[in-house]
Formats: sequence, C-alpha cells, structure tokens
Amino acid sequence: MSSAVTHPTGRALAPDLARGVMLALIVTSNTMFYLYAAEHGATGWHPMAETLADRIAQFLMITLLDLRVYPLFAFLFGYGMVQFLDSRTGVGLDPLEAKRMLRRRSLWLIVFGAIHAGLLMAGDILGAYGVMSLIIGWLFLLRSNRVVLAAATVAVMLLIVLLGLSIMGYLAGQAPPAIPPTVEAYASGESDYLAATLTRLRTWLGVTLGGGLLGFAFHAAMLLGMWAARRRILEAPEHHRRLLISVACIGVPVAFFGGLPTALGHLGLIDVPDRFLVIYGPAFYLQMFSGLFGGLAYAAILALLAARLSQRRTPGLPARLAVATGRRSLSSCLAFSVAFSPLLALWGLGLGAHLGSAPMIGFALSVWLLVAAVNLWFDQRRLRGPAEVALRALSRSNPA
Repeated sequence: MSSAVTHPTGRALAPDLARGVMLALIVTSNTMFYLYAAEHGATGWHPMAETLADRIAQFLMITLLDLRVYPLFAFLFGYGMVQFLDSRTGVGLDPLEAKRMLRRRSLWLIVFGAIHAGLLMAGDILGAYGVMSLIIGWLFLLRSNRVVLAAATVAVMLLIVLLGLSIMGYLAGQAPPAIPPTVEAYASGESDYLAATLTRLRTWLGVTLGGGLLGFAFHAAMLLGMWAARRRILEAPEHHRRLLISVACIGVPVAFFGGLPTALGHLGLIDVPDRFLVIYGPAFYLQMFSGLFGGLAYAAILALLAARLSQRRTPGLPARLAVATGRRSLSSCLAFSVAFSPLLALWGLGLGAHLGSAPMIGFALSVWLLVAAVNLWFDQRRLRGPAEVALRALSRSNPA
C-alpha cells in the first residue's frame, strides 16, 4: 500500500486535502464579518445571538474555529514553502535561486492581498502571510531543523508573554484600547463602495502589518509547518501516526477549553467583564494561544484522515472536492470573496442584514461546494487555477 493517496499527477493528497478543508473552515468563519445589521458584543467578532440555532453556531465557532483556522493556514503555508523549495531544487535549481523565487512569490502575495482587500475583503490574509513568509523564509528556510524549532519555541514564548501581560493589565484594572466591531472595520455595512474601499484598505494595512509582524501564533505554526515538511509528515502520515494522534488528542481539548471563556462570556452564560473579552484583552490572547494548538491538531486529524483514504482505491466525492479546492487554494480564496462581498455587503445586495449566524454558515458552505465543484471540473481536466498560474509566472520573473 502506498504511503499516501496520490493524485494521478503523483502529487500527495494529504496537503491538498488539508488546504481544501481549511478553506471551508475559513470561509465559514469569515462570513460573520458580513452580519452588519446585528448588535455586536464586547468581542467585536460575533453579533448577539437571537435564536437557539445562532447561539449553538456561535458557541461552536468560538471554541473550534475562531483563531484556530489561521494557524492551520500558517502551518500549511510553511509546509508549502518547503515543498516549493524541494520541487525546484529537485530539478537542479540552485537553493538560493529557489529562495529568491519564494521571496518574489511572497511579495506578489502582498500585492494580491492589497487588490483583494481594496476590491472586496478587508480581512484579507494573503498580505499578512506574504509578510510572514518574507521574514521567515529569509531567516529560516535554509537553516537546520534545530534552528527552526528553536525559532518556533521563541514565537510561542512571545505569545505567552503577551497573554501574561494582558492578564496582568486586566488584574490591574486596565482596559485595552477600544476597537470597533469587525463589521465596521471591514466596511460591510457601508453603502458607498468608494468609502468602503478606503476603510478596507486601512484595515488591511493593520491586519497585514500586525498579523505579519506580531502574529506569533502564526509564526510558530509556519515554522512548525516547515519542520513537518522536511520530515514529510503529511505525505506519509502512517509513518508518524503516534505523533499525529498525540497532537490531535492534546490540541483539540486545549483549543476547546481555551475558547470556552470567550464563548460563555459572549453568550451571557457566565458573567465576564467586557474588558476581559475585548480584542487584545486576556480572552483574545487565550484564544490565540489555544488556537495554535487547535490549528496543529486539525492538521494532524486531516493527515490521519488521508492515511485512512489511502486504504481506498478512489477517494470519495467529498475528499475529491476538498483536494481539488486545496490544489487551487489561492484562486478559491479569491472566488469566495467574489461570491460573498457583492451579495452580503450593504454596498452590494446587502443580504447580510437578513441572515443570522446559523443561516450564514449554511450560505458559506453552499458557496464552498459551488467553488469546489468548479475546482473538481478543473482537476478532471488537469487545469491549474488562474491565480496560481499568475502567481507562478510572476514568481519566475526576474526582479526589476
């Protein structure tokens, strides 16, 4: 039996399966930014739930999705950086030139992100991961595993320091600076498209620089993804079964219980002061810290799932949809925004004003299925995603 399910091209399915599922989780999480007509609580992320279905949806999202999927994205991004390097050096390209190609790729991702934010989505993460990959690729891509793991440890320690400082500030009676709800920062409730564009670009700049430079959970996840890629953990998950099971069994409970104070406080099930729940308060950093464990756990679970799929001659339709989407993750990410923003934002059709958290999840997954079906059609014809084709061509170009 082969070590992993492979695509007919010979490409391992586990990394693409993980990217496809990750996009379904991200797209579900991001739709909350379009509920602009609802009253928002102290967290600034989710509206105040009106129905039981909305309350259940928000509880699950806060404990299992919020700030858990982005570390998964970072892990897979770091994994992909090493795969990119190996694929180029494997055909004889000098490692330094491959590294320069990755640097150009990161710079173009930032450009893609700025365009994405300006046209559609302020919460663009392409720019932030472009910044992170520039820094981490420059400093660590060609370094030893020991150096990479040491850097990941430092990033985790810095995250713990931020958590500790936020708790100390809370105990001293201090409150973080007021941050507007994400629906305001993302301009989903703005009727004027030009005004919304300016707001989105300001928010994008903060997200890109703040996340790219100070997102220590994402830095740690990206570095660990690089380490995992060097050991080919996603390509041969059955060879690392004990490690993957351990990561999953530890990471999921840590993520769940780390998000529990925010979930219970937001839903009013426990009495928690607003200054504990607000962005950059203790709950936020607890979410960020526990989210790192959650993201790594999800990567482990998806790798174990891929190992199970290796026992089948042909993966089922859900797996093929996820894999096809994961192979075109950049095109898919942009396609989701093309579907969401004009339909949900007030400057478009404004449908976000009429949906709650639970219906919005249904809408998000429906859009994911539609995009995944298109990706499967592309996959059957061995076609790349258009954004991937563009990024690959630009990465090959010589710097000006």
